[in-house]
Amino acid sequence: MPRPSKEKRVCRMPKCREFTAVSEGNQDLETALKSRAVGIFMTVEEYECIRLIDYSGLTQEECSRQMGASRATIQGLYASARKKLARFLVEASRLTISGGDFTVCPGGEGQVSCKNRSACRKGEQYMKIAVTYENGQVFQHFGHTEQFKIYETENGKVISSEVVGTDGVGHGALAGFLRDRGVDVLICGGIGGGARNALSDAGIRLYPGACGDADAQVESFLDGSLNYAPDTQCSHHGGHHEDGGCRGHHGDGDCRGHHGDGNCRL
Repeated sequence: MPRPSKEKRVCRMPKCREFTAVSEGNQDLETALKSRAVGIFMTVEEYECIRLIDYSGLTQEECSRQMGASRATIQGLYASARKKLARFLVEASRLTISGGDFTVCPGGEGQVSCKNRSACRKGEQYMKIAVTYENGQVFQHFGHTEQFKIYETENGKVISSEVVGTDGVGHGALAGFLRDRGVDVLICGGIGGGARNALSDAGIRLYPGACGDADAQVESFLDGSLNYAPDTQCSHHGGHHEDGGCRGHHGDGDCRGHHGDGNCRL
C-alpha cells in the first residue's frame, strides 16, 4: 500500500490558471481554446517550484525547506513542471494550473508560515534583516546577544524596524527565535560554528564580521557595500570568554581595527 502523500506548502497561488497559444493565421482566441480543450495540466505545487526556483532564484534545497518537502520530491516536481512548460511552448497547447496536494501558507499577522517568508510577501524584493544589537551598534557576540534589531525592507528600502529582546534565549536556539519572526538575513559580529549550522538549517543567510552602527550596516547591505568577514568566528571555552568577547574582537565589544568614525578594517 503506497504511503499517503505529504501536503506541500505553497505561498502564492497563481494569478492566472489557464494559458493558451494562438497559432499564426486567422484563428481567434475562442477557436484556439475550443481546439485545445484537453491540453496540459500542471499542479499548483509544480507551479510553486517554478516560481521559487526559476522566478525567485531559490536553490532546490531552499525550495524544499520552504515547501516542507524532501529534496527528491522537489526535484521530481521541478522536472515535471519544466517538461510541461516545454510541451506548452513547443506543442502550442493549452496549459491549466489546477489541483495537487498542497496547503496554502497562513501568512497572517503573528503567524509563522515559511522559513523564507520573503517569497510569500507581495513583491519579490521584501526582506527581513536582523542585526545583533546593543546601544545602536552591532553586538559582537551572537550567542550572548540580548537584543536584535529587525528591519523590514522592500525594494531595497527600510520600511520599518523594531528592537526585540531575546528573553534569555542563547546560541543555537537563537536561530529558531529569528526563524519564527520571519528573518531572512542576519548581520552580526562573531559567531560560532554550531550557530552557523542552525542558521543555515533555518534558511537564514549569514553576514558575520560586521561592526559599527546597526542602521548604517543595514543600509550598506541593501546597497551592496556591506563590509563583513565571512570566516569570522567565536571560540567558546566552557561557554564563555573571560572578557565576554570574540576571537578577533576586543573586550570592549569593538572590532579589531574599528575606528572612531564607526568603520571597520577587516
